[in-house]
Amino acid sequence: MTHPQWHPTCSRLALQLRATMLDSVRKFFCERDYLEVETPLLSTDVVVDAHLHPFTLRGENRTLYLQTSPEAGMKRLLAAGSGSIFQITRSFRRGESGERHNPEFTIIEWYGVESTHIEQMQLTEALVRSVMEHASTFLAQHAQFTQHAQNKQHGSMPCSDHWSAEPFLRVSYDDAFRAVFGINVLNATIPELLNACSVHGISVPHMSSGSHSGFGNDLKDEILNVMMGIAVEPELGLRHPTFIHSYPSTQAALARLDPRNPFTAHRFELYIQGLELCNGYYELTDTEELLQRDVFNNQRRSEQNHDVLPGAPLMMAAMRHGLPDCSGVALGFDRLVMLALGATSIHQVIPFPL
Repeated sequence: MTHPQWHPTCSRLALQLRATMLDSVRKFFCERDYLEVETPLLSTDVVVDAHLHPFTLRGENRTLYLQTSPEAGMKRLLAAGSGSIFQITRSFRRGESGERHNPEFTIIEWYGVESTHIEQMQLTEALVRSVMEHASTFLAQHAQFTQHAQNKQHGSMPCSDHWSAEPFLRVSYDDAFRAVFGINVLNATIPELLNACSVHGISVPHMSSGSHSGFGNDLKDEILNVMMGIAVEPELGLRHPTFIHSYPSTQAALARLDPRNPFTAHRFELYIQGLELCNGYYELTDTEELLQRDVFNNQRRSEQNHDVLPGAPLMMAAMRHGLPDCSGVALGFDRLVMLALGATSIHQVIPFPL
């Protein structure tokens, strides 16, 4: 059946499921004394990332940015004494469209004060299990789901039905690559990485000579990202949800570096059935280091012909005042709904994709 162009791309069941899951998210955090907050979608502040491209609005003698995540505003609240907080909001990223992406999407972001990234992995696992259990209960109560799940445009039954009681797996970034390529990529040279790509039939696009700085070689990270996307990521979390942790220091973003191993950062991601679900950091509090990273990331943006971004001076001022020791996580809610519904496209879980 062909629907008119104005019609939503997802079913009423998907809308009901979203509402159920959002309710369970709020209950989960409220039970743990996290305060729900709201921060602006439009701001003069914008977090600088080499690979995330914000939408801009120009007017009133200034440039505003639709936020790629609520991080800048939430850190201002943390510095003002909010305590542990969470937010369910929209984020916007230019140039991200496809089966798993929409330029406007729903994000759950939270920060645990006096919490480490290890503790946040535990909290993330508890959240995902809780929300998926509520989703499974809801779907089991709707007889129409049996027919819905058998529709070819959807996948199999929700993946949580197959999870064991065993804890989510935790695998270091280096070990994840070693399992596929048989080498230690953190210490590997660029020729060694290119040779591994050749052996595994991975074509590496033409790349610039890269830039060198205190955060490492840009070219090496480009190669690692290709290797991750083509060979490593699709295999992650197929049998059981898997955390990848200890990312290279050159991919730290806003995470602290590991003082015991200068080659790695306190950053993690969760993968379920090859789908990246969240990104977590033991948050950087050193503003001077953050300023250096902003300069480096803007250099990378310029080399790739992207706009140079002004950064987040209000967030910086808040951090100088005193960002509490904390860890934060950003989770893609639409992707979690995809997993619960067994959907193969984000269009099946949001009503009006761009």
